[in-house]
This record gives sequence, C-alpha cells and structure tokens, in this order.
Amino acid sequence: MPAVCFGKGMKRSLAAVCALLVSCGQAPLETEGIDPEYIANFSPAPEVMESKENPYSEEKAALGRVLYFETRLSKGKDISCNSCHPLDRYGVDGQATSSGHRGQRGSRNAPSVYFAAGHKLQFWDGRARDVEEQAKGPMMNPVEMAMTDAADVEKTLRAIPGYAPLFAKAFPGEAEPVTLDHAAQAIGAFERKLVAPSRWDRFLKGDKTALSKEEQAGFLAFYKAGCVVCHGGTYLGGQVFMKLGLFKPWPNGADLGRFALTGKESDRFIFKAPSLRNIEKTGPYLHDGSVPTLEKAVQLMAEHQVERPVTDSEQKRIVLWLRSLTGDLPTGYVAAPQLP
Repeated sequence: MPAVCFGKGMKRSLAAVCALLVSCGQAPLETEGIDPEYIANFSPAPEVMESKENPYSEEKAALGRVLYFETRLSKGKDISCNSCHPLDRYGVDGQATSSGHRGQRGSRNAPSVYFAAGHKLQFWDGRARDVEEQAKGPMMNPVEMAMTDAADVEKTLRAIPGYAPLFAKAFPGEAEPVTLDHAAQAIGAFERKLVAPSRWDRFLKGDKTALSKEEQAGFLAFYKAGCVVCHGGTYLGGQVFMKLGLFKPWPNGADLGRFALTGKESDRFIFKAPSLRNIEKTGPYLHDGSVPTLEKAVQLMAEHQVERPVTDSEQKRIVLWLRSLTGDLPTGYVAAPQLP
C-alpha cells in the first residue's frame, strides 16, 4: 500500500516537512550546486517495472501489445486501450475526458500509461491494485468499452483463431490459456516496459551537463517549494494520495476524490498525486482535465498545494525543468502490431 497522506494531521505534518526543505527569504535562485541529499530523493527510470505476481516475459508482453490495440474487445468493435492511451502520443489522447462507447464520456481524465506500472495503485482514486487489475476495468465499463462481462470478453477472444497460439505461448502448460485474467496479465506485462527515459535520468546517473543551469535552478525551486513531498522517487509521483486544495481550498468541489469510493470523510478531495514524467506531453491536467497548460497547472499547484509563496520567476523555471522530464518513446516496442 502507498504512503497515503491524509487525515487531521496532514496539513501540519506537511508544513513541518516543507519547513525543512524551504527557505522563505528572497535570496536569488541558485543555478548550480544541487545538494546530493536532494538528488537522493529520486532515482533513474528502470528498464522494466517488475512484478512478483506477474513476472515480465517477452511472450506475455508480445501478446499484451496485440491486446492493447485490439478494438474487438469493445462492444462497438471500435475502441482499444490505445484509443484513450495512444502510445505514440505519450499515452494520452489530449482530451479532458475520453470518448467511450457510443461517444459517452467519463468524469475523469485518462492518465498516461507510461510509467503507470510503477505506481502503487491505479486510477485517480486508487481503486485498482496494479496495472493488471486496471486492465480489466475499461473492458467492462459501460461508459468505456462496454463488454457485458468476463465471459463476453473470453468468448470474443476464443472466437478469433489467431489468439489461441499467442495465449498458449505466453501461458504454457495452462489447461485453458485464453482467459480474462491472462489477458489482463499480458497487457500488464506489456505496460511494465512502457518507460521513456529522459535527460533527467542522465542527470541522476551523474551527467551534470544533461540539464542546463536554468533547468537545474528550476529543480531547486521545485524542491525547495516542497513539491517533492508528493512528486519524489523514481516516478516523481504516483506513490501518495493528497488532498486537492491543501493550503487553499480548491475552487471546484464537484469531484470528491477517494471519498466517492470509500465514504470516509478523511478521503474527501483526496486524489493520487500523478507522476510528472513526460508531464509536458500529457495535458490537459488534473483529475478532470480542466487545466489546459503546464504553466497554468504549476501556477495552481503553487497557489493551492504549497505553503510557501512561489514567485513568477520560480514558476517559470519549474516549468523549464519539468520539460526536461520528457523522455524518448520506445517506438519499436509500441508500434501498432498486426492483429490476428
């Protein structure tokens, strides 16, 4: 389970953490000499985001790639995972909310699938344990792919002759390899290699020329503002849940976050803090896709989520550093396959 930050003491505890990280003076921004202790809060992207429950294999990933692009797993035979999470566009469709079965739209923004397998829980409210469990949801969601049930999905897969050998190869020795659970495991295995290393990773590995002086200053501004509390680690997020409107109330309270899932008052307006990797390419932003630009997103986070005021020049430099998190897509790995 993730380190979930909420409850009555949340604001006070975060203030204490931020107090250790920030200086409230108006001294000029540093442009170099990043303290190694700051970098210790981060780590480079892995090649594969491994799972003990679903170990990666090339056979499973190959099947998962085909299933990821398979539109016949939707009631209208027109929607695949790639429809809402196009892999050649950093895993997002660029819409506030995605179009599903018969043009229906959900209430939340479809986040990127790149690096998602490294998150502790899936969806904005954390209702799925991992990407394998998440993969099942959209297939049978009436607003998304709208298949009737697991039996409907399995019947569809078994009716396509080309899938039987792919499943048998990915799950050898199984009496019935073509199942919804195996399909989800294959998609999950494929997604566990959806990584896009960036200049930030080169910097973390010791190449101090990978970031410009201005970008390094942006990182320092980000760190000293306390943003690292939610956006640290390998994925710069995806590990904790946080109240939206922590230090200043959020103006739109229509979505109650985890509260709608758990009914707990402490979960009201609690959302997963998203990964910042590839953030330049994954707008519009926030759980409802209501923020169109990265600049606006940083402004709003500075206004509502951190205790110390962030200056205009700091915000600009933070955005500059965030752009350095844009990685190189694994074009060969994510190329659309030939469907059976």
